[in-house]
Amino acid sequence: MTQSRPPVVAMPLRVRFHECDPQGIVFNAHYLAYFDMASFEFFKAIFGSYDALRDQGVDCVVAESNLRYRAPSRFDDELVVEVAIDHLGTTSMILAFTVRRGDDLIATGTNRYVFVDARTLAKAAPPEDVRAKLLAHT
Repeated sequence: MTQSRPPVVAMPLRVRFHECDPQGIVFNAHYLAYFDMASFEFFKAIFGSYDALRDQGVDCVVAESNLRYRAPSRFDDELVVEVAIDHLGTTSMILAFTVRRGDDLIATGTNRYVFVDARTLAKAAPPEDVRAKLLAHT
């Protein structure tokens, strides 16, 4: 999967030595950490901070992750993780992630987030102003 919408954010990062496996390639699980880091940049870009989202009484929890590896990355590679909204439902949202090294496509994936009440963590639709800010980026 590649993003069909323009990214909301493009987060640069440099691969650190400890993220590599014995073959010198980024260990697969780190890509989900990269997605998580980029998702916080996404929420910051839209709401000012993740805490500002939670101050609206809503939070997001990951319900599903999908990841496809396209090419290896290695120590000291300069990557960019792009984030776009793939789908915005009533009580969930799918963010699409693309990891690039220059023009090289390294990985693609998605996280499905379920909106929950920030206090109780019970599934809940986001307030209309939160939804409106997200819709502006679809």
